[in-house]
Amino acid sequence: MKKVLIILLLCTTQASFGQLKNGNAVPDISFANLLNSPVKSYRLNQLKGKIVLVEFWATWCGSCLVAMPHLKALQAKYPKTLQVIAITDETERRASLYLKTKPANFWIAVDTGRTITQVFPHQLIPHSVLIGPDGKLIAVTSPEAITGKVIDSLLNKQQVHLPEKRDNLVSHEDLIKQNFFAADTVQYRFMMQAEIKGGPGLSTTWLDNKAFSGRRLTCINLPLTTLYMLANGNYPYSRTINETKSGKNAPVYCLDLIVKNHTDLLPALQKELSKRFDLQAKIKPVLKEVQVLRITDPAKFGSIKRNASGNRTYYSRHGEIDQEMITMPEFAQFLEDYGINKLVVDETANKEKLDIKFSFQPENPQSLLDILAGMGLGLTKEQREISMLVLYKQQAF
Repeated sequence: MKKVLIILLLCTTQASFGQLKNGNAVPDISFANLLNSPVKSYRLNQLKGKIVLVEFWATWCGSCLVAMPHLKALQAKYPKTLQVIAITDETERRASLYLKTKPANFWIAVDTGRTITQVFPHQLIPHSVLIGPDGKLIAVTSPEAITGKVIDSLLNKQQVHLPEKRDNLVSHEDLIKQNFFAADTVQYRFMMQAEIKGGPGLSTTWLDNKAFSGRRLTCINLPLTTLYMLANGNYPYSRTINETKSGKNAPVYCLDLIVKNHTDLLPALQKELSKRFDLQAKIKPVLKEVQVLRITDPAKFGSIKRNASGNRTYYSRHGEIDQEMITMPEFAQFLEDYGINKLVVDETANKEKLDIKFSFQPENPQSLLDILAGMGLGLTKEQREISMLVLYKQQAF
């Protein structure tokens, strides 16, 4: 199974200013680089009389992309009374490529300087800001909370009450220091606590830290099922069968585990979890449709940079990878998690350590296939028996 430095279950960004309160007048923001509006720039005051939904998002953020059809539907339903403006701090080129493949009926604004983010500070995206026709803040919330019923109520000058999204603006590094500080000399420790409100969901095995590399696991705001996935070999969601019936609002936990040797890490986590919870896990083979990764052009594959530094790096996210000393099984896992969103099986039989760096358009699957072809690699759809992690509740007798 893959080793990952950080698993982001929510997409994160950063800012450092205080938040406006509901009912406050919103400053006259300048949307200075609009890609698909009648004009290149617009000020918020020019939109008075309309409801304005400012949506912070990114093309690499999976949960943001899930919200896009909802925003399009809202804009289509209220073309004259609502203006949706999606804000990204990515480059104009990247946002334009996204629009070319996924046209939008709302405006997209590029804010690489993050000036608009400073008005509405947040850690996690998607991040939705709803502004009334009078220019006053109605709510800071999540996109799914803003429905047609909410818009209708506002147009009828009725009050609305939306769930508040208030992020913890402390960086995840500082959150770990504040909650789980440990001296380099610690040989064993297990700490567990409840949710850190407004914090991101992540885990790290400290692979870039000489003192703790591979022998420490820290998790912030993860559901119990995810902790069991980590404990049983870092199984991804795509290879997990969840029979616990735990819903979207299941409680999340934070923990920090330090062991003496890296080989003890997962057994220790399994033991600590079994002391506290009745969740059970088993691994069983299941016949699944997969994408098989093979070398299709040995000459092109031979041109991939072989690692010479001996330095392992782990950067990856949707649409992008920059990893040194990566193996082909690890690259197949990247394709599964951040590329094609399908099960991928490595059958290249290659055992070399490679340096792989590229970016592609997640919204355009062909862009990734073209990159793979240039690397001398190909994917074919076939059937394979896959080890799946099954999570279930222990039966009471």
